[in-house]
Parts: sequence; C-alpha cells; structure tokens
Amino acid sequence: MATLHRRHMERPTGWPISTPATPPAGTPGEPAEPAEPIKHVEPAAERPADHPQLRPAARPDPGSAVRPDPGPAVRPQQPGPRTTAPTPGPDPTAPADAHAAALAHALLAAERGYPVIPLTRNKLPALRSPHRGHPEVPPCRGECGRLGHGVHDASTDPLTVRRMFAAAPWATGYGLACGRPPHHLIGIDLDTKNGADGLTALRFLAEQHGFPIPPTVTVLTPSGGRHLWLTGPPSPTIANSVGRLAPGIDIRGAGGYLVGPGSLTARGRYALAPGAPHRPAPAPDALLALLTAPPPAARRESPYGVPPQPAAALVRFVRASPVGQRNARLYWAACRADESGLGQELAARLTEAARHTGLSAQEARATIASAARRRRGEPTT
Repeated sequence: MATLHRRHMERPTGWPISTPATPPAGTPGEPAEPAEPIKHVEPAAERPADHPQLRPAARPDPGSAVRPDPGPAVRPQQPGPRTTAPTPGPDPTAPADAHAAALAHALLAAERGYPVIPLTRNKLPALRSPHRGHPEVPPCRGECGRLGHGVHDASTDPLTVRRMFAAAPWATGYGLACGRPPHHLIGIDLDTKNGADGLTALRFLAEQHGFPIPPTVTVLTPSGGRHLWLTGPPSPTIANSVGRLAPGIDIRGAGGYLVGPGSLTARGRYALAPGAPHRPAPAPDALLALLTAPPPAARRESPYGVPPQPAAALVRFVRASPVGQRNARLYWAACRADESGLGQELAARLTEAARHTGLSAQEARATIASAARRRRGEPTT
C-alpha cells in the first residue's frame, strides 16, 4: 500500500522541449509528396524549467502498458457473458502504473488551471452516479456533495483530484473540462474516421472565412485524429457540437471534456504532437463567430442551373493548395462536390484548379475518380 501511495505522489518527469511546427499536410494519394507520419512524442529525461502547460510523462514500455499486472491478483479464467449493462469497476487488464501515471498527469493539469476528472479506458467518467436508479429532478450537478456527476465533478483542487482517483482505481486516463475558467478551453476535435478529413475541412473553413489556424497545443489521438486546444472568452458560451461546422470537425465546449495527453484508452495512448506549442492559443474571432452563430436553417435547393455558392469556394480552395496538400485538398473538394450532386459539373473546374498547382491532369482525374468511387461505396484503391 505504501508503494502505491508513493506512485500517486510522483509527478511526470519527462517533459520534452518543443518548438512550433507546421501541421503535417496529410495528403492521401500523392506518393511524390507524402505527409509527415504522425508519431508519438518520446519524453525527454528531465523536465525543463519552462515546461509546457501539459506535456506527457515518461511512458512505460509499450508492451508493459497493455500487459496485465503480473501480481498475484485472482482473475476468472472463463468470464461469463454480461447480463447487465456495464458499470465502472476494477479493470484487471489496466496496469497499476497506468492509473498512477494518469493521476500524475491530472495533478499537473490541475496545477495549471485545468479542471480534471478521472476517465475509464473507454473515455467515460470513471465514477458512477450516486443517483443511479433514482435520478434527481432537476438533475443534480454535484450539489449533493457526493462524487459521480461526470464533468461537473471536475476540479483543480489537488485533494479533490486525489480523492476522485482513489475512488476510481480502474481509471487510466483523465479529462479536462472545457469552458471553465480561467482558460475557458475550447476543443477542436479533427476526426479521420469513416472517410472524414477534419484537418482539411478546417483549412477550407479558415480560407473561406479568412481566419488563421494558430499554432496551439495539439494532442494526437490513437485513431489518427487530433485535438486542437484554444482559449475562448467567458461569454458567449461555446456549445458542444458534432459535425456542425463540417464533417470531421467536432467541438468540445461548456459541459464537454477533452481526453488529456498521457491517458491510456482501449485504443491506445493520447500524446502531445511533436513541436506543438506549450500553451493554447486564443481562438480567432472569425472562428468564434462560427461557433456562436445560430444553427443553419434547413438547406434549400438552388435554382435550376445555378450552382450553390460553395462551388466557387471549393475551386478556390484547390487552386490555392500548397505543395504537400494538393491531393488532399483536391480529394476533399471532390468529395464535397459529389455529396452536393455537383461531382460531374465541377470535375473539369477542379481538374484545372489542380493543374494550376502543379498536378498533372492524369493525377487530378485519378483523385477525382477516387472521390466518386468513395461515394458509391466502391474501393478507392
């Protein structure tokens, strides 16, 4: 027990020094210009004096992060099927060092002003609600004084953080509450699942609305996506949303949380991107305007023969592609055009825009054809 207590008292010791870097392009289908592969950060041996807001602690050997604790704990040989909904509980596959590392990272985040909660390997709040079976009306958000209210439990008080983790020894990660002072954190979740390309979609929005994507804290997810951390104003409140700005872009605002770097989940570990800045950048005003705008009205059909306004924006987006992003932008724009029913109409204009950037007509047509096959559900390779 004394050994476990000492592990909980430890703080992350590996704090790599990084410098701002241009985000990787992520250009599928352009062998001549491969995107820089995403790699996890290997922490340095010592914590520099001017460490970032959150940098990952020295990680254990990857093999040991997923092996069961070799201790004498008794585990069932043939676990039977669940008969009830899963509830948080001890996870025999979660090594004790993952819990200790998560606590250490959470304490450091709390020290930097980020309210935190413990998370399970499935990225859910680790503490079950004290009102299960008899919900409060209106819902209790912690006024009862007990733990188990999800993101509403988030705290920067180290004693409270230790108390939460002590009550959830199965926790292997932590979440940072968004929208809370002093940072009023906004999370931009750029997804890559199901054919989405959140990063390219964000670049398109940035060019269309004239705002820069500032260098900021960037966390790489096990699925290949990334989380951008931005700071916002105390008001208006930034709401959570899924795909509202564009496919592949989710927003974490008030009432939401981000999985913190160093967290171990069922799919892998979250880590800070190499070269990412140490502190979150302020959200650009034009982006805040998009995040606080009323939900768009029901989509109306354009008059016959008049292409919708985004069509010209898609062509401009492809025409302005820098080297390293040409195929990614062309593919993304072709997918959006195809989804709008304008795939064939815009194919020639997109091909010409791609040739302006230096791609050959053959390369451009192959990329556009790949986007069309994706919509039909056919293999793209």
